Amino acid sequence: MKRDYLRAKIHNATVTEADVEYIGSLTLDRDLMDAADLRPFERVDVYNVTGGQRFSTYIIEGSRGSGKVCINGAAAHRARPGDRIIIAAYCQLEDDELADFVPCLVFVDERNVQVTLDELKNRDLAGAI
Repeated sequence: MKRDYLRAKIHNATVTEADVEYIGSLTLDRDLMDAADLRPFERVDVYNVTGGQRFSTYIIEGSRGSGKVCINGAAAHRARPGDRIIIAAYCQLEDDELADFVPCLVFVDERNVQVTLDELKNRDLAGAI
């Protein structure tokens, strides 16, 4: 039996744009796509940490190094610039495939630049003091 598992996640990205007039999708900085091993037109789920909304869409490649996270089309009603989101992709695995499976977890700062979890924790702790 196959089960669904988290394959990749970009954690706490900041929405940079929301364009309701664009025809669907999520435009994402190519560097973030590479870091999370996401491909153009791959389905993703988006969880809006700020507003609580959830939706599914697909990825469109954005300019490398731009930090762009643009919610397009109807989904633009579910997120606004400045909202924090989680972008998740899933896969199906058999039980015997789990031993070697490791999901790709990508953490980003407020500019949507990849950072380590330790760097993120240190920044959060420094801001709280």
